[in-house]
Amino acid sequence: MTQEETEIAIIFKNEKKSITDFFADFSKKYINFKDKNIILDFSSNKEVIIENILLFLSLSEQHRNNGMSFVITVNGIEVDDVPDEIIIVPTLTEAKDIVEMENIERDLGF
Repeated sequence: MTQEETEIAIIFKNEKKSITDFFADFSKKYINFKDKNIILDFSSNKEVIIENILLFLSLSEQHRNNGMSFVITVNGIEVDDVPDEIIIVPTLTEAKDIVEMENIERDLGF
């Protein structure tokens, strides 16, 4: 797992592990990033299935309830197939746009 901190979020990329192994590692480290916007970038992972994404459901809900953004980039999964509590987009650029829009909404009190 690699991480890159930008002005708007911390971006985590899964390089070589399975999504389940990544989830296990990320869950252990999550407490250190609970006050930051998070983007999980799985766009370069092939064969990510919806069950892999659903592993992050409770973390996504918790993070969003704490007023922070939690966005996952993944290819090949339809947005309509995942619960509303998880935001998925196909590209990192779109993930960053979502975080910026949510930051603006929070600043405006929405």
